[in-house]
Amino acid sequence: MSDKKLVGKISHYFSKIGVAVVVLEDTLSPGDRISIEGATTNIQQNVDSMQVEHKEVEMARKGDSVGMKVSDRVRPGDLVYKIIE
Repeated sequence: MSDKKLVGKISHYFSKIGVAVVVLEDTLSPGDRISIEGATTNIQQNVDSMQVEHKEVEMARKGDSVGMKVSDRVRPGDLVYKIIE
């Protein structure tokens, strides 16, 4: 059983390009495995790449708003957890 830790919340979702904006409450890096959960959302995926202000970043910190591709529709208010193996 793996644990999970809250790292942020979805603030926007751009359906045409499949990108979610996450406001972070903790650090997140490409390669991390995340779970996005909400009333009708339940997605697990790896973070392939992230952007802050349209620039690729290797790590984002608390307070950053990061854009990332998501595998399915998410909704504002959905919670983002980092899965800790």
